[in-house]
Amino acid sequence: MTLKVKVKTAFALGIGNILRFFFYKLGVASGLNPVKKISASLTEGIFFRKPARNNHVELDANEAWTGGNLYFGWFSESNTSATPPSWHLNPFNGKTLSISNRPWWTLLDFDPEVGDIKGIWEASRFDWVLSFAQQASKGNALFIDPLNDWLTDWIKNNPPYLGPNWKCGQEASIRVMHLAMAALILDQVREPELGLASLVKAHLKRIEPTISYAIAQDNNHGTSEAAALFIGGSWLYSLNDSKGEKWQNLGRKWLENRAARLIEEDGSFSQYSVNYHRVVLDTYSMVEVWRKTLGLPLFSKGFYSHLSKASQWLYQFTQPETGDAPNLGANDGARLLPLTATDFRDFRPSVQLSMALFDKSRAYIDDGPWNQPLKWLGIVLPDETAGPLQSQQFDNGGYSLLRQGSAFAMLSYPRYRFRPSQADALHLDFWIAGENRLRDAGTYSYNSGDESIRYFGGTESHNTVQFDDRDQMPRLGRFLFADWLKAEKVIPAENVAGLMECAAGYTDGWGASHYRHVALGKGLLRIEDRISGFRKKAVLRWRLQPGNWNLSGNCVCNGREQLIVTTDLPIRRIELVEGWESRYYMCKKNLPVLEVEVDTAGKILTEYNFKE
Repeated sequence: MTLKVKVKTAFALGIGNILRFFFYKLGVASGLNPVKKISASLTEGIFFRKPARNNHVELDANEAWTGGNLYFGWFSESNTSATPPSWHLNPFNGKTLSISNRPWWTLLDFDPEVGDIKGIWEASRFDWVLSFAQQASKGNALFIDPLNDWLTDWIKNNPPYLGPNWKCGQEASIRVMHLAMAALILDQVREPELGLASLVKAHLKRIEPTISYAIAQDNNHGTSEAAALFIGGSWLYSLNDSKGEKWQNLGRKWLENRAARLIEEDGSFSQYSVNYHRVVLDTYSMVEVWRKTLGLPLFSKGFYSHLSKASQWLYQFTQPETGDAPNLGANDGARLLPLTATDFRDFRPSVQLSMALFDKSRAYIDDGPWNQPLKWLGIVLPDETAGPLQSQQFDNGGYSLLRQGSAFAMLSYPRYRFRPSQADALHLDFWIAGENRLRDAGTYSYNSGDESIRYFGGTESHNTVQFDDRDQMPRLGRFLFADWLKAEKVIPAENVAGLMECAAGYTDGWGASHYRHVALGKGLLRIEDRISGFRKKAVLRWRLQPGNWNLSGNCVCNGREQLIVTTDLPIRRIELVEGWESRYYMCKKNLPVLEVEVDTAGKILTEYNFKE
């Protein structure tokens, strides 16, 4: 990789962000950053008391953590509420971090001893605090004791600023947000126990000194940490703690800043990821719920405008029949504010809450589990209904959405104002009646070995064309690609003689070009790929919904639908192979992949025939 490419990538990241990152690292290493000097004295005693009245008897609670430990929405570890989790155990490999009593800044970011550290962090995100609080608020007072016992045990095993669970400011921030929402559910915001207030304050001391690092990421780290400072700071200030005012104001400042910078004019978010889009909406939803609860001043008009557009974005991407959405971009299994028993991949609860708060409309008319978070948080469901799901363009983010009846197609193209986490240019997702027919591989894990990281984040794991066995962009690191692609000849989503059509293309740093035209009609999805400029070969991949697919000639069929590839080019190879997908973090399963390999430039036509 040339120096020119590296410099170009540095400027794309932003010199200000690079300087923030550099000075953060230098400050921590040298001891100049005050994070190494902070200390916290936690008040002993309980954190939550038995609710004075049962406010939510009629509501459904998320029981995910009341009968066992649930990691990333799918992996269940047998347990009872009488026994806290092992806070330093990675349940996916059975390894426990043996140096948990060391200051967090001395621990490795990616420790081979323990594997993916997110396996350790998951239990310390305090999802269970919400579950136990919900049960207690419904009248099951038996959950107050384990709620306090688990928090006491967590502090015992995670004393302030020691061990892996203090390493990440965002993880600390998620805990603050969930503690605050639990206090709201239990009606203990105005008069919290002293132990709870001191625990929140200890977390804010950890978050403030390193927020510059979070801001430098231009992602959900900054929004999460700003939210914790605003929520926790305003809470402490309402309790006459003078330090709370500073944290509240700092949080408000960065919440405004991040909304303006990271949310595009069309509602797209900086991380080019559906799941991280949900994370940022859930974060801002908790902020707004908290602002309302304490009667704090409104944010700016621009703030609410950006959040309204971001809410509409996720609404348009979410399939109303199932609540699922394209597995687009990085997906680390995060699901904040899990107040329903719905599946991890059901985005409707988040959509309904954010649309009610920021768009003043309801996304889903009928009652269902998607309304439960609003009821738990005391948010009135608006009378006005959201606009229809329709074909449209999100050009700032680089997405074309096509709809025809119950069929939905999404074309992703490179509009990279922020760093892309996956080499997925011109990936196509296809859905029928809420079921994902042509699908993205997801992420699987951020620390599962180079081969796995290359596969799930690379071009091979997407419905697009791969040139010469390489990714569309060169890698600079685990989470960074260089020489970002730029979209060419974009044709917005439009109706052409009854077909919904769109198109986009790019030319990569090696000179290879790919131009894709997509048309969606009744019972037919047609994709035309024009390719050129590659050296030896190009491979077109279609990642199919798992099932009994059979290949005959240039047609693959599962008995109800068929995909046909036609081209004037000589096909070197057409083969149905086994690939991987990860719809949940740390979970991967096989799926069939059709590969079409050619060695000359030209046009390839794919037709997917289906019945609604």
